[in-house]
Amino acid sequence: MTSGRRLHEPATMAIGRLNPLWHVDEEQAFFAGPLDHNTIHQHSVPVYLAGLYGTFGLRIAGAEWLNCRAAVISAGVAYEFDVGGDPLAVLYIEPNVAPGEALTPLVHNTREVTGALVGSAGEISMMRELYEDRSSSQWAGQALKDLVAFSKQRSARELDPRVSFAIEFMQGHNDDLVPVREVAGSVGLSASRFQHLFSQQIGVPFRRYRGWRRLRVAILEISNGSNFTTAAHAAGFSDQAHFAHVFRRTFGAPPSRSLLRVRT
Repeated sequence: MTSGRRLHEPATMAIGRLNPLWHVDEEQAFFAGPLDHNTIHQHSVPVYLAGLYGTFGLRIAGAEWLNCRAAVISAGVAYEFDVGGDPLAVLYIEPNVAPGEALTPLVHNTREVTGALVGSAGEISMMRELYEDRSSSQWAGQALKDLVAFSKQRSARELDPRVSFAIEFMQGHNDDLVPVREVAGSVGLSASRFQHLFSQQIGVPFRRYRGWRRLRVAILEISNGSNFTTAAHAAGFSDQAHFAHVFRRTFGAPPSRSLLRVRT
């Protein structure tokens, strides 16, 4: 399955010379760059996808392939996409910043497909500018925060404060395998009760979300110039192969596809 509308050839050649952009901070993570087919995978946080210049193929596990310009995928929903080499924007929002519904205003003319909202792109111009501006890493953080702040105004749901506190705790221990009982104890719950509450609130188990936090550290290290081995160790992975395995399971593609030529 490939993109439903290809770029004009001159534009494709010019855009193809741009290195992928990754921006990671404590509130969100953002990627913009050319991708191909990312196989079935699932995220620990809600994600927004938008074709920067055209449509892309999307398939939610158990459903048919469809063409869309933008989509919001809930945490824990398995899906795959095929962009056919065109640039895609991907925004991941942390659950203690805003719930997944906060991303829905970024998709217009929506319809629901098994845990996802698909439709046309809303605020795509800023994301396209982030991709096209070679110096965008200097202003990406504030621009994304403003976008999320605008979007989450429509969301009324709030995260359970115990889960929010646990996420903030993990933000200070990204490279540690802190036992779940320790995290649970910090919010006054048993390990079993905490894990049930966490999965109910976030959409994925605690251990899977903790793995996402470590991936974010590794991606940030690589975008700051570290090699894969150094980044893997900084994030608490046993080695580069362990990091690559978790990355592929999370993103449906090897890290080399989006991280080898990342902008620094």
